[in-house]
Amino acid sequence: MKRRVVVTGLGALTPIGNEVVTFWNNLIAGKSGLGYITRFDATDYPTRIAAEVKDFDSLQYIDKKEVRRTDLFVQYAIAAAKMALQDADIQIDDQNAERIGVYIGSGIGGLPTLESQHSVLMEKGPKRVSPFFIPMMIGNMASGLVSIHTGAKGPNSSSVTACASGTNSIGEAFRLIQHGDADVMLCGGTESTITPMAFAGFSSMGALSRNNDDPERASRPFDKERDGFVMGEGSGVIVLESLERAEARGARIYAEMIGYGMSADAFHLTSPAPDGNGAARSMLAAVSNAGLELTEVDYINAHGTSTPLNDLYETIAIKRAFGDHAYKLAVSSIKSMVGHLLGAAGGIEAITSVLALYHQTLPPTTNLEHPDPECDLDYVPNEMRKASLRTAISNSFGFGGHNATIAFKVYEDV
Repeated sequence: MKRRVVVTGLGALTPIGNEVVTFWNNLIAGKSGLGYITRFDATDYPTRIAAEVKDFDSLQYIDKKEVRRTDLFVQYAIAAAKMALQDADIQIDDQNAERIGVYIGSGIGGLPTLESQHSVLMEKGPKRVSPFFIPMMIGNMASGLVSIHTGAKGPNSSSVTACASGTNSIGEAFRLIQHGDADVMLCGGTESTITPMAFAGFSSMGALSRNNDDPERASRPFDKERDGFVMGEGSGVIVLESLERAEARGARIYAEMIGYGMSADAFHLTSPAPDGNGAARSMLAAVSNAGLELTEVDYINAHGTSTPLNDLYETIAIKRAFGDHAYKLAVSSIKSMVGHLLGAAGGIEAITSVLALYHQTLPPTTNLEHPDPECDLDYVPNEMRKASLRTAISNSFGFGGHNATIAFKVYEDV
C-alpha cells in the first residue's frame, strides 16, 4: 500500500513577504508586490515593471564567501528550505539524513550569473571567467546546495519543466515518500531572473504586461483588459513527510497531499492548447490519483498568468474537466499580487493551497475589475473569502506544453 503523505513545514520568500506568515497575511489582504524594476535600468524596455523580492538578507542563511559563489535563485532556495525545516521542527542528523531528500525545481536557473560572466568573457577574456560560473548557473544547484546546507542525504533531484518546475518537483517528491524511497522531502521551486536578457526575451515574445503606468494593477488574471504577465521571483519550499513519521513525533500537520497528475499538450512551443485538453487531463489525473470524485474538489489555485491565452484556455480546461461542477468550485490566481514566479510559482502556490485549507480561507484574484465574459467561473474577485474547504488542487503549466497538478485535503486522523 502507498503511504500517506502530509505537509509539516512551509518556507516562503516572495514579493509580498520574506517568510510565510507575512506572505499569507499580505496575500489575503490583497496586497500587491508589483512595482518598477530596480535590478537594472529598464528605461528602454517595453516592460519596466516586475514583482521583486525586497530586503532579502542572504547572510541570514549563508556566509559572505558562499554568497559570492552562488546565484540568487540558489540563495532563495536555501533560505526557503531552512525556513521550512525550522517550521517543521525537523533536525537532520546522522540517524535520519539518508531518509530525508530534496527536490527543488527551477525553470531557468542562474541567468544572472550567465549574463554577468558573458560580459566578463567579452570584456576581459576567457581567463577572467569565474571558476564557479558553471556550478552557479546550472539549475540543479538549488537542490544540490540545499542538501549540502541541511545535510539531507536522501533522494536529490530537480524538475526543469519551465513554469511547472515547482509543481512537478513537489509531485515527484510526493511519490518518493508514497513508495518508501524517503521519509521526508524538502520540495518546491525557486527562481530569480529579473535581468536584462530575460526581459528582452519575454518582451520580444509579447508575453509581458506593458501597463507601466500602473504597476500594482498590471497583473489581472481573468480580466478582460489583461495584456500579459508580470515577472516575479522568489522561492517556495514545503516539507512533505510520511504520516507515520509525522504522527510518531507529534508534528503539526497543515494538510495531507493526496494526488499528482501531469500531461503534455503536444501542441505548441509556447501557447497552451486552445481546447484545454492537456490541462484538463492533468487535473483529471491528479483528482483520480487522489481517489476523489470531481464534485469533491472545492478550490483550484489556478495557473492564472494574466495572459490572454492562458486564462481563457485554463477556464476552458476547468470546464472540460469538471463539467457543471466547474461553476460550483472556487478558482483564484495569486499571480495578481505576486506576479509570475516562473519555476518558483508552483512552490508558492502549493503553500497557498495548503494554507487555504488550513485557515479555511480563499485568497482573492485581485484587479479583476472588468470580467471577461469568456472567463465566467468564480475567481474570488478582489477580496478574500471564508469558506468551508475540504480539498484543493493547484495547477502549473509551462512552455513546451508541460502541465502539472497537485492535490491536497484537510488532514484527518483516520
